[in-house]
Amino acid sequence: MSDSPAALRVSPDRRILKVDWGDGKIDALSAEYLRVFSRSAEVRGHGDAERKIVGGKRHVTIAGIEPVGAYAVRIIFDDGHDSGLYAWDYLRELAARHDANWAEHLENLAARGLGRD
Repeated sequence: MSDSPAALRVSPDRRILKVDWGDGKIDALSAEYLRVFSRSAEVRGHGDAERKIVGGKRHVTIAGIEPVGAYAVRIIFDDGHDSGLYAWDYLRELAARHDANWAEHLENLAARGLGRD
């Protein structure tokens, strides 16, 4: 299995990033999911203990994607966020842990009185 994807495609509505791993596996990750799980300091703080819970991103879209060397992609969101890098291993991790991550995110939003809108 190759570490880097064979192709990255943004859906016509700009809400989904499709990652074709070239081995028959294609992951579809929503812009909202990618935005709230960005590894940028804005979202992650300076460690897991400082991780921020980001609400109000249901309608965020992908404005662009830019390769970063041979190891990652920068995703530019229409809300102006563009400082998170998504390394290939992190994209795989996000796809593999999607359901657990998303459930935890929704619980965290509810616990803080935040919403997705």
